[in-house]
Amino acid sequence: MPPAAKKQELKYGYTHLSAGDLLRDERKRPGSQYGELIENYIKEGEIVPVEITISLLKRAMDQTMAANSQKNKFLIDGFPRNEDNLQGWNKTMDGKADVSFVLFFDCDNEICIGRCLERGKSSGRSDDNRESLEKRIHTYLQSTKPIIDLYERMGKVRKVDASKSVDEVFEKVVQIFDKEG
Repeated sequence: MPPAAKKQELKYGYTHLSAGDLLRDERKRPGSQYGELIENYIKEGEIVPVEITISLLKRAMDQTMAANSQKNKFLIDGFPRNEDNLQGWNKTMDGKADVSFVLFFDCDNEICIGRCLERGKSSGRSDDNRESLEKRIHTYLQSTKPIIDLYERMGKVRKVDASKSVDEVFEKVVQIFDKEG
């Protein structure tokens, strides 16, 4: 996380949890019962089964709150990605966590692919290649976009034009958090 983003995380009191980072960390963890399964899903640009992702998110949230009970606001990045994820979240977290809003970074597919390919030059991520990215976009359109549309109908989506520069995108995010708290 860039230093400016880390500073804002502290300002607003959110703990950032990336579903993707949690999955990649679990994939690399020696002795993980899910490592190979996660690797195959990620490589194919598919969505990892909800039970795995929810268990990793819940564990990270529980560990954070156990270390500091005041840290009970989370910015969950990259989740839910489909209807199954949403139902799993609602079933597991009902009464334990509320979704205040959804921060939606809207960006043209080719810009996203270009940025991910650039990131792939140094990330070491197995999914930073054109074939995996095109599969991920297909999965997004088929599975994730309907979830965003659902939250949009609930009035919970805060949209950011992510095709702009990093500084412009960050400023828009800060404005949203200033308003939402």
